[in-house]
Order: sequence, then structure tokens, then C-alpha cells
Amino acid sequence: MELLEHVFIHTVNDTIRMLPFLFVAFLLLEALEHYSSSWIRQTLIKLEKAGPIVGALFGCIPQCGFSVMAANLYAGGVVSLGTLLAVFLATSDEALLILMAHPGYERDIFFLLIVKVIIAVIAGYLADIFFARFICTKKEIGDLCHHCGCHDHHGIIRPALNHTVKLFAYIFVFTGILTFVIEAAGLESVSSFLLQGSIFQPFLAALLGFIPNCAASVLLTELYLGGALSFASVIAGLCTNAGIGLIVLFKVNGSKKECLKFVVLLYAAAVISGILLHLAGL
Repeated sequence: MELLEHVFIHTVNDTIRMLPFLFVAFLLLEALEHYSSSWIRQTLIKLEKAGPIVGALFGCIPQCGFSVMAANLYAGGVVSLGTLLAVFLATSDEALLILMAHPGYERDIFFLLIVKVIIAVIAGYLADIFFARFICTKKEIGDLCHHCGCHDHHGIIRPALNHTVKLFAYIFVFTGILTFVIEAAGLESVSSFLLQGSIFQPFLAALLGFIPNCAASVLLTELYLGGALSFASVIAGLCTNAGIGLIVLFKVNGSKKECLKFVVLLYAAAVISGILLHLAGL
């Protein structure tokens, strides 16, 4: 009981201070998505050859809407395979918000953004040059963005509040579980189970990233903050984590075989990036 009480108090202290920050952050993001999503969509459509660059930059914004938008645009034949891959690789869902709510991680946030943009741009152009001809099928322009729950409510306050409550619940649960496991088993045991220090950890982290909602980014970020995941591995995991973007892609894209090939390409890009960062000592 003493352990459970300690874990509960520690979890509450770690998470409750995030609430105001998360709400304000989501309010700003909802305003951005609500009032500029049409402009972003048109920008992606117009900038053909610069697609991977623009996609990577927009993908950095921590919102599920951009991966959903990219999936719809790709299924409609409007953007290239490389642009879609760049958006997915650059997306970090709620990871940035969680790191921003922890003082002292400013350098990590900046480095994470820079690294993910570089990975997304390089992988995007390589995909367009070498893999598009083997993966892409003929597309027809259809509906562009109707599968994200972010637009189900009018205004921005209610969606921002819903996102805040949902993310806070995930953070509270995962923080509690991880704190309990670390307190009971020890950080060394948890790190060993997650292959810390091994070149194979990015393989595991990238698989965790495929969890199709913000639970993946919360889990990966909390493991990183707890010292169980390396920077290289959290990058690999966040590269495959695009919120519900993959679900939408499978739903709106005609060829499921093409979707599976894209998943393999996304996983390969994430793992290779993680391994290269690991070899670089990050």
C-alpha cells in the first residue's frame, strides 16, 4: 500500500501541472487547424516538387489533422508518395507537448524537430525517386479530409478541451504504470527489457509507434523521459507514429496492398534512422 500511495502521489504531482499548459497549447493548435487547414491543403497541392519539404514542415505541428489530410490528398492522387511519407515521418503527435510541459527539455525539443524534419525530407525525396514506381497505383481525386474527429464540433474550445482531457488521461495512466514498474522492478530491469543500449531497440520502438492514436506518442515520450528509451529509439518510434493517419490511409486508399507497402517503407525509414542515430551515439 505504501508503494501504491507513493506512485499515486508521484503521478499526480508529475501530471497535474500539465493541464493548463496542455489546454492552452491545444487551443492554439485548434485555432491553427480550424482557420488555416484550407490554406495548408492548397499549399501542399500547389508545391509539387517541394512536397516533401512542405510536408515535413507541416508534419512537425503536433496535430493528427495533418497526417489525416495527407492520407486523403494522397488517396486522391493530389500529393506524391514522398510527401505523404514526409508528413508521417515528421509527425510526433502529442510528444512535443509533453516535452514542452517538462522544463529542461528545450534542447531535446529543438533537436527532435530538426532531426525529424531532416529524416522526413531525405526519406520523402528518396521515396519519390526510387520507390514510387513500385508502390503507387492510379488515383482518382475524391474527398480530401472528412475522417478526423477534430472537425466534429463547431468552434475551437470544445475540441481543445476534449483533446486536453483525453491526453491527460493517457499521460496519467502511463505515468502511473511506468512509475509503478520502475519503482517495483527498477529502472535497470525496465531498460534491459526494452533493449536499452542495443542497436535493436529502434526496431522495438518503431513497432510501438504504430499504435494508432496518441497513446503511442505518450508511451514513447514517457519511456524516454524515464530513461528507458534512448533518443535514437524515441525518434524511430515517433517516426512511425502518425496518430490515426494510417487508419485513414487504409480506409480511403483503394489498394490495401499499396497501403501495406507504404507501412513497410515507413517502418524501414524509421528503423534505419534510429540505427544511424544510435551509431552516431545519440
